[in-house]
Amino acid sequence: MTTTASDVRTGRAMVDAALFDSIVEFTVTHFNYDQGKAERATDQAIAFVASVATATVEMVPSDDVDAALHAFILHTADYREFCEKNAGRFLEHNPRPGGGGRTLEDVTATAHAMKAAGFMVLDDLWTVNGENAAQCDSDCGRDYRAA
Repeated sequence: MTTTASDVRTGRAMVDAALFDSIVEFTVTHFNYDQGKAERATDQAIAFVASVATATVEMVPSDDVDAALHAFILHTADYREFCEKNAGRFLEHNPRPGGGGRTLEDVTATAHAMKAAGFMVLDDLWTVNGENAAQCDSDCGRDYRAA
């Protein structure tokens, strides 16, 4: 079966425009992202949260997606509602105190889990300390599921 572009989901499509814009604005204001990067990171953060419910691996956001994820979590009522609707439960934030930072392997597994859940993964945002974690199976940007 060949996958078409319309088969790939985005995080942005999972929330209303007002919430998306509010998360983006928060990310720009509090994390100093430019508008474009904030929009892209917000899309990935929402897709990340939606993927957590069905993932079979530990989900760890990339360096670039983490700020937008925090911005989403700080929209607490909307975040709670999104979790209930998409995961059937509230998804706790677990910063792994004392557990060390994110690893390239964990972030790579997360990007793969998001792809497996049908989400578009913006490879350039999935990095750890500048090292790319998502590109390893995307064949230079081609949708990895396409024939």
